[in-house]
Amino acid sequence: MEAQQRAMEAQQREMERQIEAQQRVLERDGEAQQRALEAQMRAAERALEKAAQIDVEELARRAAEKAAEIDIHIPDVELQLAETKLKLDALNVNPFFNEPLFAQKMGPMQRRYVNEDALYSAGTRALDNHRWDEALEDFNQVVSRAGSRTEGALYWKAYALNKLGRRDEAQASLAELRKSYPQSRWLDDAKALELEIQQAAGKPVSPDQQADEDLKLIAINSIMQSDPDRAIPLLENLLKTSSSPKLKERAIFVLAQSGSPRAHQILEQIARGAGNPDLQVKAIEYMRQWRRQNDNNPDLLPEIYASANDLSVKRVILDTYGANREWDHLLQAARAEKNHDLFQRAVDQLGNHEGQPELWQLYASASPDDKALILERMYNNPNLDKLGEVVRNEKDEKVRSAAIRVLAHQKGNTADTLVAVYGSEQDPKIKRTIVESLMSQRNAKAMVELARAEKDPKMKLQIVEYLGNMKSKEASDYLLELLSK
Repeated sequence: MEAQQRAMEAQQREMERQIEAQQRVLERDGEAQQRALEAQMRAAERALEKAAQIDVEELARRAAEKAAEIDIHIPDVELQLAETKLKLDALNVNPFFNEPLFAQKMGPMQRRYVNEDALYSAGTRALDNHRWDEALEDFNQVVSRAGSRTEGALYWKAYALNKLGRRDEAQASLAELRKSYPQSRWLDDAKALELEIQQAAGKPVSPDQQADEDLKLIAINSIMQSDPDRAIPLLENLLKTSSSPKLKERAIFVLAQSGSPRAHQILEQIARGAGNPDLQVKAIEYMRQWRRQNDNNPDLLPEIYASANDLSVKRVILDTYGANREWDHLLQAARAEKNHDLFQRAVDQLGNHEGQPELWQLYASASPDDKALILERMYNNPNLDKLGEVVRNEKDEKVRSAAIRVLAHQKGNTADTLVAVYGSEQDPKIKRTIVESLMSQRNAKAMVELARAEKDPKMKLQIVEYLGNMKSKEASDYLLELLSK
């Protein structure tokens, strides 16, 4: 009975050991698949940027000719096509996942787990579509988080409440903005909205408001084409009112399309911060496109980035640099940036550059934690020689492990480098990382080579465990060889 009991216990331990080995394999495979997906996403982003290079001018010409053929008057077809081109050029999003759109489709409970930028964007989109209750819900969520978007959220919360006819609550939201953020750049907008609320006191909410705004959008396009000198002061004043995000964005776009020096002066002032941060972000997006059409205009973005305090403004500048492949500006921003999230965003953008030369410049003077972060952005088109040097010579275990994982993910014969490093390695953690990386490659041949040379019984046992979970002739042959001894 005792012998039978010991046999059962031994069998149970063996089963537990196999389960643990399988769990480790699954964990490593999951990480490898995640890194592969991230690399694919970055590649898709670059493809999206290339798609944005479509010849919109040619499309506009054809559309105008077609309209003339069928005798249909489309007064702003070129304006709308150019606006689409600008938005595509400024686009820098994950094509697999649109978080603001995702936030729109979720209920109140799920919204709690979406980041504040996505909620803020979903809220402004709801305002544009006159879904006041939905916008209010989104901005309430942003306010409750007390993050970098709180000031704008308090203003747009008041805006939505006013549209819903809840004017006392709208006034309370503006009062909270003034009290909590006495230096806020939203205070001028708040004054204009407060005046509108006071003037509407006692009056019912007008159902014609949406139609009025649509008329204004048409008027903005038409007057800019027919009488731009008169239009520019009107647009400048409109930007100072309590108009909707959609209407103000169109006003900025029309200014960006104008050839008037005064229009460009207004756009530059807004881009430098003469207005709320939402307007500044839009002005920066359009100003970059305006500059690309005329290289003689000075590049103001580095100066604006250096003086900006608003995170959303800095983020859009970094994204603009990435979309335009301005690697030097990204490197300059990353070197000077103290905010870790912004530093990481700049590093993410630099990871799209073939060979990542700027990332290697950052790497040279980075802390170990930042070195690991930088390496983890090199899954796509890295410099294999430099990665090999890090694997061989870096002293920090965390940094070396990151380099090993990136190297193992690449195509080509990277296994030879890992096997060579393993042969002279003394750190058990590094050796384990190499084994796991080769396992993620499903490289049974290299792992059998490691097992044959390994002297440490525990490490050899781990390699054999991994080989036991691989459907490979090399692995099976080696396991049979062990059994025959």
